Amino acid sequence: MRALPITLPGPVLIESVVHGDHRGFFQETYRRSAFADLGIADDFVQDNHSRSGRGIVRGMHVQPGMAKLVRCAHGAILDVLVDVRRGSPTFGEWEGFELSDSNHYQLYCPDGFAHGFCVLSEGADVVYKTSAYYAAELERGFAYDDPQVGIEWPQGLELIASARDADAPALAEIAASLPFDYAP
Repeated sequence: MRALPITLPGPVLIESVVHGDHRGFFQETYRRSAFADLGIADDFVQDNHSRSGRGIVRGMHVQPGMAKLVRCAHGAILDVLVDVRRGSPTFGEWEGFELSDSNHYQLYCPDGFAHGFCVLSEGADVVYKTSAYYAAELERGFAYDDPQVGIEWPQGLELIASARDADAPALAEIAASLPFDYAP
């Protein structure tokens, strides 16, 4: 496994070794020691799996104390992270990555970053590990189409959000209440 270069400090885009031939492929998706070598020391406690159709957008979600390790097991997604750590020089900045069943990339989303994605293919299965148990009362979110954040979702793709995500507030409306502080 190796980390690929990205812009935001903290997240890690991971390229795994994939062994493939005419029969299919084998990929090791998680090995604690390899991730520790990449600077990822979180203790993951929960695995989640979502299936969504083309154009479905999920996000932007954040839960205090929760890091995520995300991959797209089937199909393709644009996976997006936004820095929501107060005092960070990159607060409110975003970066997006295509994760797919052909590139096999994984994305580490550390605590203090909001996460969301949209489906680029006809359908996608997204699987991810979390470093904390999901707690609905702790989860927060902001609008995936917040113009001040300015995420560049794919043009020509009709985005379909849940009612909760479609009605989410702007990041500026919740920023003061987020419990994430930047620590250089």
